Amino acid sequence: MEKININELTLEELEKYIEELGEKKFHAKQIFKWLHKIGVTDFDQMTDISKSLREKLKANTYILELQVLECQTSKKDGTQKFLIKLQDDTAIESVLMKYHHGNTICVSSQVGCKMGCKFCASTKEGFERSLIASEIEGQLQTVQRYTGEKISNIVYMGIGEPLDNYDNVIKSIRLINHPQGLNIGARHISLSTCGVVPNIYRLANENIQATLSISLHATTDEKRQQMMPIARRYSIDELLTACKEYIKITGRRISFEYALILGENDSYEDAMALVKLLRGMLAHVNLIPVNEIKNGAYKKSKEESIERFMNTLNSCGIVTTVRRELGSDIDAACGQLRKKYLEKRENTKM
Repeated sequence: MEKININELTLEELEKYIEELGEKKFHAKQIFKWLHKIGVTDFDQMTDISKSLREKLKANTYILELQVLECQTSKKDGTQKFLIKLQDDTAIESVLMKYHHGNTICVSSQVGCKMGCKFCASTKEGFERSLIASEIEGQLQTVQRYTGEKISNIVYMGIGEPLDNYDNVIKSIRLINHPQGLNIGARHISLSTCGVVPNIYRLANENIQATLSISLHATTDEKRQQMMPIARRYSIDELLTACKEYIKITGRRISFEYALILGENDSYEDAMALVKLLRGMLAHVNLIPVNEIKNGAYKKSKEESIERFMNTLNSCGIVTTVRRELGSDIDAACGQLRKKYLEKRENTKM
């Protein structure tokens, strides 16, 4: 009989399972706390449950444990980038960023990415599979164990498209948010999407007070389609209509991410076009100096262009900030560390 990944069970599922083992339902809360709040990796660490129950759990289930293959630490700001091995020998990336308000982890939601955005390294090696909920939460647990640092904020902005892995991402948010688990408030969780429109509507009705970030990056369909293949499926008008409905239902502000690319989307005219698109919306613009990737076509905008773009938007009433660049002296762009791992793995096979 194949063992069950016990980390994947919600509290309700765990309660049912414990009863099926012939045990009292209340033990589920104890086990859930050990797994999700404390983050143990061995059933014998669960000291407040009986040895007989621990033996049953060992015989029928396993605790998911991910392995850190590599950790790069920035000498500039202490940002740490992790290459994490999953149980099927695939690998993902997670990034720990340190701010004055606490530690933030950027998690992956898929092994590789289908979206094909031209400015992103994570799509270069193709798509392998989606992560299950416990593998998403497991990145946080793994990094906390490795560093000894408490994590208070999470962004779903690593490898993969979160809304292309909708059910697992939502389940992982509920596990991370659970009061018996890590109990990280939904307002400390951000989810970034390149614009999977149908699932923006679904997310609006989940009653999750997380922050939604939209990767926009262009103000015309033609230009956005050149950068982001998903724009061929959903127009900017369709995307913004979904965003307005999301704001109406949730009352939550949306953050629009805009990667500034030299000579592509960083002119005064581009800034004014963005003002026209977003004026009147409960919105914030997060300008991102694009990460230059190996063999990539896009170059980072000049500092004076970034400042001018920001000032133009702010002067027109669109609240705009520039994302602080972290980890610039390590493999900062999503997917670069994983790419090296895959190349090394392929060379080993030869």
